[in-house]
Amino acid sequence: MKRKARAPKRRRAEIRDYDTQDTSDMIDTTKPLTLKQIGIELPRVPPTQVVSIRLPSTLLNQLKAYASARDVPYQALIKLLLAESLQRRRAA
Repeated sequence: MKRKARAPKRRRAEIRDYDTQDTSDMIDTTKPLTLKQIGIELPRVPPTQVVSIRLPSTLLNQLKAYASARDVPYQALIKLLLAESLQRRRAA
């Protein structure tokens, strides 16, 4: 069982102080800060994402046979076919 990482005691006390006090006067609306300036980094978008689609069994079997005949993984073939189709549609 994993334990949650806890903030150091000093940090927890600081957070509690902000929770109990009005800190709106600490914000200068004329000088907005960037996320980087306040030490926040958004998670990066991964270069690939997992998707799940349902394909008719016959279509999937045809794709697998076509890919096998060309010695290419069928998922790579699907990505290639999708990219080519999209490129042709954009050009039209």
